[in-house]
Amino acid sequence: MALSGLDIYKLLPKTNCKDCGFSTCLAFAMALAQKRTSLDKCPHVTAQAKEALESASQPPIKLITIGSGDNKLEIGNETVMYRHEQKFFHPCGIGFLVEDILSESEIDKRIADINSLKFERVGQVISPDLICVKNTSKDKDRFAGSVKRVMDGTKSNIALYGDDSAAMAGAVSLCRARKPLVICGDSGNLDEFIKLAKTGSLPLAVTCSNIEEAASATAKAKQGGVEEIVINIKAKNLSGKIQDYALMRRTALKKNFRPLGYPTISFTDSVEPDIELAEAISYATKYAGIVIIRNTKKEYVFPLLVTRQDIYNDPQKPVQVEPKIYEIGKVTNQSPVLVTTNFSITYFTVAGEVESSKIPSYIICCDADGMSVLTAWAAEKFTAEKISDTLNNIGIMDMVGHRKVVIPGYVSVLSGKLEEISGWKVNVGPREASGITNYLRGYK
Repeated sequence: MALSGLDIYKLLPKTNCKDCGFSTCLAFAMALAQKRTSLDKCPHVTAQAKEALESASQPPIKLITIGSGDNKLEIGNETVMYRHEQKFFHPCGIGFLVEDILSESEIDKRIADINSLKFERVGQVISPDLICVKNTSKDKDRFAGSVKRVMDGTKSNIALYGDDSAAMAGAVSLCRARKPLVICGDSGNLDEFIKLAKTGSLPLAVTCSNIEEAASATAKAKQGGVEEIVINIKAKNLSGKIQDYALMRRTALKKNFRPLGYPTISFTDSVEPDIELAEAISYATKYAGIVIIRNTKKEYVFPLLVTRQDIYNDPQKPVQVEPKIYEIGKVTNQSPVLVTTNFSITYFTVAGEVESSKIPSYIICCDADGMSVLTAWAAEKFTAEKISDTLNNIGIMDMVGHRKVVIPGYVSVLSGKLEEISGWKVNVGPREASGITNYLRGYK
C-alpha cells in the first residue's frame, strides 16, 4: 500500500532545511507521495526511515534501460494514467522483428531498410529504436550468426528473443557490451534466463499468458537478482492485450503493486500492413513500453513514429521553433519578408508553402510562447508592438534593402498600428497558409 504524504512526513527529519529543494518537509513529503521527487533528495533522512519509505520513494513503474551511450532506450518510469494529468516522460520504443530463418541477404536488406527510417517532423528527427532478433530456427549457430549480422549492420539497440537458454547465452556473449534486452519466450526456462540476465546485468523480458502469471514471473525474476524487467503478454488478441496493459498500469500507479510496476513489450500479430499499423498504434497509445513490428516500409512506419511523437510531447507546452529569421531558398536583399509565430506547425506549414512558390523569402518567427497566430493574438502574445520590436531588433533590417513585411491575414487588424509604430509598410497576406504560394508569385 502506498504511503500518504502525512505518513511520509512523520518519518522525515522535520527540519525544513530546504536542502531537498522544497520549502518545507511537508511539501517534500507530498511531492514524494505523488512520485514527483525521490527520497535521495533529502540528505538528512535516517537509515530506518529510508527502509520504511522504500516503496514510497521508488517510481511506480520501473525505469528500464536498453543499450548504452547516447543511443540507449529508456522506457517506464511513468507516473500518470492519462497524458493530460501531467505528461508521459519516456517514449515507447519502436522496433522491428528479424527472424533467424531469413537468409543472410534478406537480413541485410531488412537492416538497410531499418537504417533508412529517419524522418524530420516539426523540427525533430524521429526514428525507430531497436531490432529484435528472434531464434525462430531453434538453431544456436544460426541465431548467433543472425545476431552478428545485425550487430555489424546497425547501431540500433538490440533485443534477443528465444526459448533456448544455451542459444541465448551464445548470442548474449556477442553483444553484451551493447546491453541487449533478453526476452525469455518460454516460462519453463525462466530460471536459466534469470541467471543469464543477472550474470550479464541485462534487462530481462518475461513472457506470460495473463496478468497473474506476469506478477508471479516478475517477482521470481526480482528474487533472482534481476532489477530491470519487462513484461511480454502473449496469446491474447488486441483488445485483450490493451485491457491488460491498462489494468497493469492502473494497478501499479494507483495501488503501488510492485510486481506489475514494469513496462511492457508488445509484438504485432497481423501480417496485413494496414491492420498491423493500426495494431501497433493501438499499443503505442495504450501503454506499451516497446512495440515490435514486421513491416519496414516508410509509408507505414512514419505514421507510427508520428503517433508516438504526438503522444509523448508535453500537452501543456506547445512544440516551438526558435524565434529567429529563417531563410527559404537563395534570398537576396529584395526578398519578401513574412512574419508569423514560433508555433512549430505554423512555421513548417508556412515554410512549405513558401518553398512551393519558388520565391526565396525570409520568414521571421516572433516569440509567442509557441502559440498559433490566432491563439497568440487572442492572448496578446502576437501584437503590433511585439512584431515591431521583433522587426527592429532581430537583424532583418541589415539583411534587406526594403521595409515591407507580410503579416498573416487573420491578424489584418494589426496592419495600421504596426505601420505607425514600426515604420515598415505592412502587406496583409492570405488568411490560410495554402494561399501563400499564389500570393508570393504575385507579390511586388
